[in-house]
Amino acid sequence: MKKPADTSHNISENIKNRWSPRAFDSRPVEEEKLFRVLEAGRWAASAFNEQPWRFVVGKKGEEKYEKILASLVEWNQQWARKAPVLILNLAKKTFSRNGKVNVTALYDLGQAVAGMAMEVVNQGLVSHQMSGFDTEKARLSLGISDDFQLVSVMALGYYGNVEELPEDMREMELSARERKAGEDLLF
Repeated sequence: MKKPADTSHNISENIKNRWSPRAFDSRPVEEEKLFRVLEAGRWAASAFNEQPWRFVVGKKGEEKYEKILASLVEWNQQWARKAPVLILNLAKKTFSRNGKVNVTALYDLGQAVAGMAMEVVNQGLVSHQMSGFDTEKARLSLGISDDFQLVSVMALGYYGNVEELPEDMREMELSARERKAGEDLLF
């Protein structure tokens, strides 16, 4: 299912077609497509070329997948368990070169994940990003040091059957996409 954005100006088809579905097919994502998505994140811009982003990639059937899934809030677990790939997105809080606080680490991670989201569309896949997860549970179960901030989880895969979603989620899945007006975003 496609839900292209009704944009006010002509923009990239990948941006128009990127949305966050909850209906995933359990079909595995091909390794090459997953590597292409991760490569898009790798080439994001970052302050001082620090590249503070890190990813924990869990594929269905792997222990990492189960640990990431278990850290999600129950609402997200309901639908995300169908996605064949879960990616935990982290930002290194300090610069590797001098140990000082990297105040743009979250911004840089956001650029990397945004690039990945565009490549997801380019690969004929869908993704849904979540902040609804227990960061400490994920940190402990995956053995992640305190120098990393756990920021979000991305579910990744092929679009599935909307009828398999609970009714409230199905309604959200089928509803029109909405955004604030462009002029409301400008000071």
